[in-house]
Amino acid sequence: MKRLRDYLFISDDGYKNLKKAIFACTITNMALFLPFIITTLFFGELIRGFIGIGLDWNKMWIIWGFGMISALLVFLSARNDYEKTYISSYKESKRTRFKIAEHLISLPMSFFNEKDLSDLTSNMMSDCSALESMLSSTIPPLIANFISVFLTCIILAFFEWRLAVLIFITIPISFIIVMMSKKNQKKIFEEHRDSKLELYSKIQEYLDGIKVIKSYGLGGKEFKKLDEALIYMKKMSIKVELIVGVFMSSASIILQAGIGITIYFGTKLLLKGEIDLLTLLIFLLISTRIYGPFLAILSQLYNLLNLDVVTERMNQLLSAPIMSGDIKEIKDLNIKAEHISFSYNDGYPVIQDISFEINEGKVFAFVGPSGSGKSTLMKLIARFWDTDDGEIYLGDKNIKELEQSEIMKNMSIVFQDIILFNDTIFNNIKIGNSEASREDIIRAAKLAQCEEFINRLPNKYETLLGENGSTLSGGERQRISIARSILKDAPIILLDEATSSLDPENEVLVQRAISELTKNKRVIVIAHKLNTIEEADKILVLNHGRIVEEGRHDELMERNGLYRKMYSLQRESMNYNITSID
Repeated sequence: MKRLRDYLFISDDGYKNLKKAIFACTITNMALFLPFIITTLFFGELIRGFIGIGLDWNKMWIIWGFGMISALLVFLSARNDYEKTYISSYKESKRTRFKIAEHLISLPMSFFNEKDLSDLTSNMMSDCSALESMLSSTIPPLIANFISVFLTCIILAFFEWRLAVLIFITIPISFIIVMMSKKNQKKIFEEHRDSKLELYSKIQEYLDGIKVIKSYGLGGKEFKKLDEALIYMKKMSIKVELIVGVFMSSASIILQAGIGITIYFGTKLLLKGEIDLLTLLIFLLISTRIYGPFLAILSQLYNLLNLDVVTERMNQLLSAPIMSGDIKEIKDLNIKAEHISFSYNDGYPVIQDISFEINEGKVFAFVGPSGSGKSTLMKLIARFWDTDDGEIYLGDKNIKELEQSEIMKNMSIVFQDIILFNDTIFNNIKIGNSEASREDIIRAAKLAQCEEFINRLPNKYETLLGENGSTLSGGERQRISIARSILKDAPIILLDEATSSLDPENEVLVQRAISELTKNKRVIVIAHKLNTIEEADKILVLNHGRIVEEGRHDELMERNGLYRKMYSLQRESMNYNITSID
C-alpha cells in the first residue's frame, strides 16, 4: 500500500483516508446484499403460498422488519461511504494542488522557459482531477468490490460451492484482458495527452494574438495551426474511444457471461435435484449484484489505465529540482557580482564575465542597447535564475545559499510588464504585504498616486480589475504595482524602466510614485530614457552581455563612447516629427 501511496502522490492523511474509504466501500457492498437476500426470502415465502403449502405471516412480518432495518443500514453505510471517499478525495486533491503551487514557487525560472503554460495548467487541473477521480470513484470501489466478492463467494460456497465458483470465475478473466491491454494502450494515451496539450497551446496562442488576428481580418479557419490541432485532437479522441471501447466491451461480455453460465449449470443442478429453487434464485440475484459494480468500474477503467501517464507527468513536475538554499538571515544588503556568466536554454551567452558592486544608499543604473542583457542581469540579482559561472552575493552570503523567500523579503521589483490579478484593487495592492491594515493600503495607494483614479471608479478600492487589470490604463496599472512595492517596504528596489511606454501625464505621476518608493532605499534601475538617470551614483553600460563602460553621467559623456552615442540619439529623437508626403 505504501507503493500505492507514493504512486498516487497522496499524503499520510490521504493514505489513511484511502484505507478508510476502501473499508467503507466494502461495508456498503456487503450491506447492499441484504436487500437481495431479504427479497429472495420474501419471494420464497410467496412461492410456498402458490404451491399450496401456505403462507407463514409471522415470517412475512419478520422479513418485512428485517427489510426496514436493512434499508436503514444501507443508508448509513452509503452516507459513510460518501464521506470517506468523495469528501476525503476532494480534500486530498486540494492539498495536491497547493503542493504543486508551492513547488512551482520554489523552481528556477529556467524550468518555466522549458515548460509550456498549458502543460502546467494541465498538471494542476486535469491531472489533479484524474487523481481525484481515482481516489473517489475508482480505486476504493474497485478494491472493495474484489474484497466483498471474495467474501461473498466464500459465504456462498457453504451453500453450493460449484455455483460460487461459476459466479467468480469470469471476474479474474475479464480483468486479465483489461490488464493485458494496458501496455498497448499506454502509447495511445500519451499521444492523446500530447494532442490535448498541443491544442491548449494553440488556443492560448490564438487568444493572446486575437488583436492581430482581427486587425488583419483573419479567423479561426484561416488560423491553420489551430485548425490542424483541433483536427488532430479529434482523430486521437476517436482512436482512444475505439481502442478502449473494444477492450472494455470484450471484458464486459466475458464478465456478464457469468450470469448465463450460472443459469445454465444451476438449472441442470436443479433438474437433477441437487439444489432447490430458492438456492438457485439466491445465486442468480446475487450474481447480478456482484457483476453490477464491476461493470460500472469498467466504464471508468479508461482513467485507471491512463493513470500511468498522469502520475508520470506529476512525478516529473514534483521531482523537478528546486532552487536550493537554507540560510534565513542576511547581515547587510550590499550586492556584489563576481565574474558572472549566464545563457538561456539555447546556450547563447546573454551575460559574459560581469563584475560589479552596489553599496548601501546608492542609485545604480543598467543601460545599453536592446538585447544587451539588462533585464537578465536584474533577474539574476533577484535569483529568478542561477548563474552558469561566477557568484552573486547579498551581504556576505552567496545568493545560492539563501532561501528564495529571504531574498524576496529584501527586494521589491517593479517590472515594465505589469501583472495584476482579476481581483479588487484593494487585494491587488495587499499582495505587497498580506498583514497590512486597510489604512496602510490606502496610504500606499496615495503615495503611489493612485487615489485620484481609484476614487473615480464605481466601487473604489473594491472595484474588480478584470483579467490582468484590463479595465485600467497602462499608467494606472503601473501605479498599482508601485503601491504594492511601497506597501512591501523592502530595502532594495529593482526598477525595470517603469515609464518607458507611458504618455507624458502618466509618466509624471509614475515618476512621483517612484520617488516615494525609492526614498532611503538602495535602487537598481534599468533605464531606456537616459535623461532619467543623469543623477545616478553609478551607471553600468552593457553591450552584447559585457560591461563596456561604467561611471557617472558626466564621466561617461566625456569618454565619447557608447553611452554618449545613445544619449545623443535620444536627444535627437525628441525633435523627430512624422510628416506626410504629398
